[in-house]
Amino acid sequence: MAQRQGRFVLKLPNKPKILATAAVVGPKEAEGPHGPDFDNCHSDDYVGQETWEKAESVIHKEAIERAINKAGLSPLDIDMVFAGDLLDQEIASTLGIRELNIPFVGLFGACSTMALGLALAGLMADTHAANYAVASTSSHFCSAEKQFRYPLAYGAQRSTTAQRTVTGAGAAVVAANGPKRAPYIDAVFLGRIRDLGIKDAANMGAAMAPAAATTIIDFMHDTGTTADDYDLILTGDLGKVGSTLVRELMLTRENMDISKVHNDCGMMIFDLEKQDVHAGGSGCGCSAAILCSYIYKELEKGNLKSVLFVGTGALMSPTLTQQGETIPSIAHAVLIRSGC
Repeated sequence: MAQRQGRFVLKLPNKPKILATAAVVGPKEAEGPHGPDFDNCHSDDYVGQETWEKAESVIHKEAIERAINKAGLSPLDIDMVFAGDLLDQEIASTLGIRELNIPFVGLFGACSTMALGLALAGLMADTHAANYAVASTSSHFCSAEKQFRYPLAYGAQRSTTAQRTVTGAGAAVVAANGPKRAPYIDAVFLGRIRDLGIKDAANMGAAMAPAAATTIIDFMHDTGTTADDYDLILTGDLGKVGSTLVRELMLTRENMDISKVHNDCGMMIFDLEKQDVHAGGSGCGCSAAILCSYIYKELEKGNLKSVLFVGTGALMSPTLTQQGETIPSIAHAVLIRSGC
């Protein structure tokens, strides 16, 4: 059973295993530095579908199926799936998962959804409420732009602080038991909403950085650790702007320099010098794709021993943004350790 450590951290004494992961992306992501690490890279943003929303549902389902197959299981073995996306009513998740006939828990954590799903799957596996649980999420550049900003045909200019929503999906199979050398979830942290008054929907990095800093600080306080205790502090998708801010906030609040161990999925998934993505990547599929490909492989090999994965999300609504409201944000954390 999970044990509370400090005020917010939940330690998982049974060390639920991450048996397998899978990541599926679009053509832009395939051209990035980690293209070879993804399980499948589609050459068409439509993925052979009529709409972008249906395309996203296809890659979401594909990521789940690939992860389950890599774990040597079938959908019938999975007790529950924790999934979500950026679209209204989570249609990318529901359209993709409906055919799998797995008990479904719909989540909305914006771009923090992968961390949230992984935390909940870990808690369920730790208590044996689930022998096998899946955490998954997805996003799509075209569907997200249409919903949150402007249809692509409008041709709106993007500011330098804007991030490109990743076309991609990631899925992880979490088990109550598994091979000793498999990466495992050591602790989870469910974040608190933070809002420092950012209203610019094209500057999500600034909106999310305070939540990321708060979660990292609280996690370290509760566990009595410092940045030196981790091989990697991996934030979700702060991009160039948010990554700079979270490092500055850590220095200001805690006099702690995390720059040597910090990286950001939004900075990793694209080549910011060669690809026209402005401040980097974003979207639910951003952190999911990086975590479920390159990072997981490094944990399997033992090249990374301890990864504090901090998924960040801007909890914005197109309706409230148009009404001039500020953008609340959140950050959930999962401490993943190598079994090697």
